[in-house]
Amino acid sequence: MTSNATEVTLTGLGACCAVGNTVLHTLLVPDHLEEMFYIGVLFAVGSAVMLVVAVALVTASRPMAAWLTGAVVSLGMIVAFLLSRTVGLPDGYYEPGWEAPYGPLSLLVEGIFVLAFLTWLGVRADVSAVPGPPHQAARERTAPGSTVQKGW
Repeated sequence: MTSNATEVTLTGLGACCAVGNTVLHTLLVPDHLEEMFYIGVLFAVGSAVMLVVAVALVTASRPMAAWLTGAVVSLGMIVAFLLSRTVGLPDGYYEPGWEAPYGPLSLLVEGIFVLAFLTWLGVRADVSAVPGPPHQAARERTAPGSTVQKGW
């Protein structure tokens, strides 16, 4: 697969994961607003941010900010999920278990998003490391006094 096709595939995968993240967390907002208000608000904000990330990934000519934002939000959600099931979160918020299917699916789309971002970064680095064709002026240099034919 060419690097451009790889970038397009990774961008599509990232956008799909961001939309999946948005859907999963939006479904959980009402229950969490009742259970622990600030968690519901964080789910709503995270959902909105990931929706913007999804749109920006497919529309921006330079999607680095969208990738970075999505990766930071995804990593934050993964860490918060793990903390909420181990040591707990502020105000005594503790969730036992995985809250299937939402918990495992959320971890999956968040993890895939981060991996897609890291792969996208690697592809971008590989493309920029490949030297381009020699500069035209270097090929046109000739010995003093000789003529150069252009147009070839």
